[in-house]
Amino acid sequence: MSTLAHTMMTAARSVDPSLVGGGELDRYPYADVSAGSSLDRPGGAPSSWEGGDTDMGRVGRRAGGSRGRGLHGQLVQQLGQMIVSGDLGADRPLVPEEIGQRFEVSRTVVRESLRVLEAKGLVSARPNVGTRVRPVSDWNLLDPDIIEWRAFGPQRDDQRRELFELRWTIEPLAARLAAGHGREDIQQRLVDMTEIMAHAVGQGDGLTFSRADAEFHGLLLQIAGNRMLEHLSGIVSAALQVSGGPVTGCERPGDHSVALHARVVEALAASDGAEAEAVMRQLLAVHTEPAPAAGTPDHVVPAPREH
Repeated sequence: MSTLAHTMMTAARSVDPSLVGGGELDRYPYADVSAGSSLDRPGGAPSSWEGGDTDMGRVGRRAGGSRGRGLHGQLVQQLGQMIVSGDLGADRPLVPEEIGQRFEVSRTVVRESLRVLEAKGLVSARPNVGTRVRPVSDWNLLDPDIIEWRAFGPQRDDQRRELFELRWTIEPLAARLAAGHGREDIQQRLVDMTEIMAHAVGQGDGLTFSRADAEFHGLLLQIAGNRMLEHLSGIVSAALQVSGGPVTGCERPGDHSVALHARVVEALAASDGAEAEAVMRQLLAVHTEPAPAAGTPDHVVPAPREH
């Protein structure tokens, strides 16, 4: 096994095993904000924040995509989660003074946090109107933070389905385009990821398998020779790791899954685009939604939805 593969496996094993349970191989819980944080003090919330679906006390204390960013990052995380979860519904006014009082942060922290949320499409600020929550149709759904917030909110199932449909559209094509065009170092990393997945299956290590699987598919998009697909690689990889279900819509962990990944690598090395595309479709063909009803085939690729 390569040094890279050994290093990645060692790092994955150092993670608290409680992060992953049966059937949740790629669900990465957020780190809790410390109990002493000003963002968690109940305080006296202004009346407009109290009661019903907009009670700020309902938000989970998670650091997620804003991990390590201090009060500003924590406030972005708190408000972002509340908007994505629906606790702060569309067209809801956000008054900076009330937010500052509720979370005991400065006006500067509130202002900068709202600017970040505006850049993500979650809120809009207009003269004489103020700052208001925007509808889902305006959100940047490919933003890594929004991906993470949706993965742990009520839109989790929608996001998993949408991600699967996106992958089914772009990854077989990426595999075809990548055949014969991958750099030697990337080709070796794909081999490394396959080795890691094989070892993880033997060890029953779902977390390591999930991480290696996510990197494998991200790398594939990077070497397709299409800059737009390359741009999606990091987004898809990040989404896979927080998709909130058993290993990402790819073949479930097992020897068969590892063999299919290895066949993709072999096809790429042989410049066989048709084979790479066909094997990638096999990898994506096993759906990881809840078990189908009796008599329903379990190897089903969802048909495009009507709009």
